[in-house]
Amino acid sequence: MRMRSKTAIITGAATGLKGEIRGIGGATAWAFVREGATVYLADINDELGERTAAQIRETGGSAHYVHLDVTDEALWQNTIDSIVKAEGALDVLVNNAGTGRDYDGDYTDPDGPQNAEEALKVEFTTVEGLDRQLGVHVRGAMLGMKYAIPEMRKRGGGSIINVSSIHGIVGVDTITSYSTAKAGMRHMSKTVAIQYASENIRVNSVHPGYTKTPAALPLFTDPELYADRTSQIPMGRYAESEEIANSILFLASDESSYITGAELVIDGGHNAQ
Repeated sequence: MRMRSKTAIITGAATGLKGEIRGIGGATAWAFVREGATVYLADINDELGERTAAQIRETGGSAHYVHLDVTDEALWQNTIDSIVKAEGALDVLVNNAGTGRDYDGDYTDPDGPQNAEEALKVEFTTVEGLDRQLGVHVRGAMLGMKYAIPEMRKRGGGSIINVSSIHGIVGVDTITSYSTAKAGMRHMSKTVAIQYASENIRVNSVHPGYTKTPAALPLFTDPELYADRTSQIPMGRYAESEEIANSILFLASDESSYITGAELVIDGGHNAQ
C-alpha cells in the first residue's frame, strides 16, 4: 500500500482496459490503485476512459474519469479545483498525455515525403505539426504543474512525473517535432524540480524506450518493423506498459523521497550503447 491516502491525476490514461494492450497512463492507473491511491484518469477519449475507470472500480479500486484537453488552461484549473474539492488534496501528478503523428497527408506528391518516416524529418515538418507536439507535451505538462503545485504545497509536498521518451535524450533520424517536444519536457522537469525542491515537491521525468502500447501498435505488430527496432535493444524486446508504470509508481511513492530532477531511462539498454 505504497500510495495509501494519496490522490493522483494521470493524463492520457484512458487506454487501460483489462485483457487489452494498455497505454502507459492506463497501466499506471491500475498500479496506483493497487497500492491504495485514489486516481483520476484524465483524457479526451471519454468513452474509453469511463470504461477503464469503471473496470478499476469493479475490482474495489477508487478511480474516476475526467475529460481533460491538456492544452486548455481553463480546463486544467477547473479539473484540479474539482479534484481537491472532492478529495481534499492532490499528491501526485503524472503528465503522460501525448501524441506521435505530425503529418496527415499522403505520399503521392513528388515534391513531398515519399513515406511515413520521411514525413517526420525537418524538411517536411510543418509549423502546425510542431505546435501540436509542443502543445500536448510541453504546454500540457507546464499547465498541469502550474495548477497542481499550489495544491501540493498545502500538503507539504508532492510528486510530479513527466513522461518523456528516450528520444528526448538522444537524437533520432525521424520524428523531429516529437523528439523536440519530449526534450522540452525533460529540461522543464529539471528546472521545476530545482524551483520547488525546498518545498518537498519533487519533479522527475521518465524516458521509456520502445513499449507495447496502443499508440505503438504498428511498431510491434509489423514483423519487419519489430525486428528492426528490437535489433537496437540489448534486451531484445519491447517493454510492457506495466513495466513503465511500475517505475512511475516508484517515483510517485515516498520510497523515492530523495529523488528530484532525475531522469529515469526505461529502455532495455538502448541508450547505454
